[in-house]
Amino acid sequence: MRSTAFVFVLVVAIFGTSLLIAGCGGTASNNAASNTASAPANANAGPQNLSVVEAPQRIKEMMAARGEQDQAQPVLKIVEPKAGATVNSSTVKVKLDISGDLKGYKPHMDHETKMGNHIHVILDNQPYEAYYNLDQEFELRNVMDGEHVLRVFASRPWHESYKNEGSFQMVKFTVKNGGGDAKQPTTTAEKEQVMANNNSQTAETKPSPEGKDMRPSSAGPVDAKKPLLTFSRPKGEYKGNDADPIMIDFWLTNAKLAGDGGEYKIRYTVNGGEPRFIDRWQPIWLGGWTAGRHTISLELLDKDGNPVDNGGYNSTVRDFTVVK
Repeated sequence: MRSTAFVFVLVVAIFGTSLLIAGCGGTASNNAASNTASAPANANAGPQNLSVVEAPQRIKEMMAARGEQDQAQPVLKIVEPKAGATVNSSTVKVKLDISGDLKGYKPHMDHETKMGNHIHVILDNQPYEAYYNLDQEFELRNVMDGEHVLRVFASRPWHESYKNEGSFQMVKFTVKNGGGDAKQPTTTAEKEQVMANNNSQTAETKPSPEGKDMRPSSAGPVDAKKPLLTFSRPKGEYKGNDADPIMIDFWLTNAKLAGDGGEYKIRYTVNGGEPRFIDRWQPIWLGGWTAGRHTISLELLDKDGNPVDNGGYNSTVRDFTVVK
């Protein structure tokens, strides 16, 4: 009997200590955003404390080496598909023109570092794919019948977007009688990178390249004249020097955040943790990541803290993976 009682006391002591440890955590903040999050039970990432930190030194060095390119004002134009176009094929050609005060900015890839200036191309509300050579058409293959939204904007080698007027462009187009196969994903022509999963079962059970566990888009019609949040980063798989810290970046249209003199805010959560807020339109870097799969959500809120709807695109969830 005494032995049984001793075991009971020991179990209670251990359990109570575990609760005390689990309850201890820190918070970090700055005038842009803060976040402390723990992964939910269904994620394979361990508990973590995230904080907003400065951009990594290697990014600062890259900025300095680029001279005045970071002050460029790239202006994009979507030549194809034209706004409102109907495409009678599941293959959709994307052609862009670039102009503006470029200060040496030009999309290209350094084949040694596999980095370079590029354009983020987004089909509907799926993760972007990078477009490095504007002299070659960016081809979307196996696009399903129906109305689609194409969004593009200029980006730096480390995927931070240019936020000047004209950098972001968007068109709607329709695929009709294209003959696409819903059992197969939509891909690019080059390297066949996945742009969209067209089958929800495939999306949930078969991870796509780059760690892009895509969720089928349920977004409806988007109004180009209403406030629009375009999710950019994080995306894919992070490893090596890229695994910590990780940048959050986005494009904002027809809205100004409170810290920039407007009335909107961005709410974000990591792994279902405590919601935190971004009130200035600039990238933030979060440090303290653990290895494993993570989920992040970004939402655009009005002055009263209510989500601003625009076809479902202003509330986006992404999965990404950290490898350490």
